[in-house]
Amino acid sequence: MSLKRALVVVAKEPVAGQTKTRLSPPLAPEEAVALYRCFLLDTLDLMARVEGVDPLIAYTPHTAEGYFRRLAPDGFALMPQVGASLGQRLDHVLTRCLEGGYDQAAVMNSDGPTLPVEYLGQAFEYLDDPHVDVVLGPSEDGGYYLIALKRPCAALFDVEMSTPTVCQETLALAHSQGLRVVCLDSWYDIDTPEDLDRLIKELSLLPSWVAVRTRRFLRRFDLAWKSSRGLGFPSR
Repeated sequence: MSLKRALVVVAKEPVAGQTKTRLSPPLAPEEAVALYRCFLLDTLDLMARVEGVDPLIAYTPHTAEGYFRRLAPDGFALMPQVGASLGQRLDHVLTRCLEGGYDQAAVMNSDGPTLPVEYLGQAFEYLDDPHVDVVLGPSEDGGYYLIALKRPCAALFDVEMSTPTVCQETLALAHSQGLRVVCLDSWYDIDTPEDLDRLIKELSLLPSWVAVRTRRFLRRFDLAWKSSRGLGFPSR
């Protein structure tokens, strides 16, 4: 019998002056909102390429259901995020999935539009191993871009999120609970101008079908700071 798997992205409705604020400058607040929307849409494309999973969007705030319903591709389900802190919201998403009929559930962020889709498939492949309880995708900033479980475990989220030690602390909590963890290869989020600089360089080397909307956005705005660094996209 095949396992039932959920792949969930957590997303917040973008608001100018509140979304990707560390990218302003070089982007104007409205441009930062538009770029985040591109990140999210490209992430949804990534999720749709993973076979054997049910894709979901966990959104916040509660009033954003209409926004995400218009954004979501066919086949994507929606659920509101519940909880005061990010840790509580992640725990709620995973618990709701795992207590609602799913055998495995992974939750990911929407800040890495060039994340290799193979990493998402690997997360579930690792969970297929009866000796693995938790899969983490470490971020280079010390957090994680993905966490996947087979059983709810609220203790894993008893950490202060958005700090450089989140992944390290989560690993320690997992070990204290007797859980066996496997880590995916690390990846990076796009939060700062330096991250955006790196993204532009990376996109110039990747096939044109990768991060299509993000690529189109960056071409359209043709940032002056990008030109000053001699960066550019291939013509293909």
